[in-house]
Amino acid sequence: MNARPTAILWDWDNTLVDGWAAIEAGLNAAFRAFGLPEWDRTQVLANVRRSLRESFPPLFGAEWEKAREIFYAEVRARHLDVVVPIPGAAAALAAAGRVARQGVVSNKQGPLLRAEAVHLGWAGHFGALVGAGDAVRDKPDAAPLLMALEALGVPPSPEVWYVGDTALDMQAARAAGCRAVLLGDAAHDGGIAAAAPDAFFADGHALEAGLLSLAIR
Repeated sequence: MNARPTAILWDWDNTLVDGWAAIEAGLNAAFRAFGLPEWDRTQVLANVRRSLRESFPPLFGAEWEKAREIFYAEVRARHLDVVVPIPGAAAALAAAGRVARQGVVSNKQGPLLRAEAVHLGWAGHFGALVGAGDAVRDKPDAAPLLMALEALGVPPSPEVWYVGDTALDMQAARAAGCRAVLLGDAAHDGGIAAAAPDAFFADGHALEAGLLSLAIR
């Protein structure tokens, strides 16, 4: 990619941060309460894609809202203690800041997302932090990406990058008319071919290098 992006939007979990310990604990607390089998980390990574308001009704049926409260109580109790940056993420964010305005679009609940950004000292990087429940629909719908771009004052276009780690992220990017940029090999989601990105970076350090090459032009 030779052109500088007009904006860079990021997914959050497994793209910029590892907060899976809290998500796994929350899910398993809900599963235990309903007598369902618990998930190990591999199962969590393979199955957590969509927002809770989309994923919990099929798992818990009519009582999904009760399961939601159990999940969030457990996550709130521990998420700030366990969230850590993905290797190379801080450097990639710093490089991106030299190129374009930045925002986050995540299927993590909005208040949790924003609390984690503040906790990590990263909130200043972003002109928009859009989480699940903030827009009328969640990813892979275009609505949260369009909300973030409106906050940034940038129109949707192929010059906007949406950087994520799953096929769902790539779908969301295309739904919003943006460039779908895969970070990592999507081994937890069927691999690179299944994700079908417009562009691919092996890790945060490779993305940092690509962004820095754009910054000096």
